[in-house]
Amino acid sequence: MGCVTAVAIVPFRVDHAEAYYQLNRLWLDEHALYESADEPYLVDPLGTIVNPGGAVFVAEHQGSVVGTAAVAPYGTDTMELLKLTVEPGMRGSGLGRRLVEACMAHARSDGARRLVLVSNSKLQAALRLYERMGFVHAPLPPDVPYATADVFMTLDL
Repeated sequence: MGCVTAVAIVPFRVDHAEAYYQLNRLWLDEHALYESADEPYLVDPLGTIVNPGGAVFVAEHQGSVVGTAAVAPYGTDTMELLKLTVEPGMRGSGLGRRLVEACMAHARSDGARRLVLVSNSKLQAALRLYERMGFVHAPLPPDVPYATADVFMTLDL
């Protein structure tokens, strides 16, 4: 496990694009959760997340991307947390929490009053993190674009 204090959480840059894609595909493929609905977010995070008013954060360690997380607009006064991942060797180090905290801070500064996320019940470590951070389970909305999504959580900011 790497030293989490030596990791910087920085805004997404174009030179992060390949690592962002690969790191997210890794966890999606690892859990057989990749769907075509993921692809636009992975291929074009600037166009699908940042330009509409969201943000993508990257964890950098010694010049390498070791984690990602993003928030995107989701209705009125709400943002969606998405594409949280941490490199396997860094999991359990607190880095996921730091990435979520960066997303929460961005959402608050942007005026959001609530953060939501969709996930899958296979992702127990992530779900425990979300619960520890105050997210609560809620009914899955009917318009979720992911067939594999079976968890919906909310957090009042």
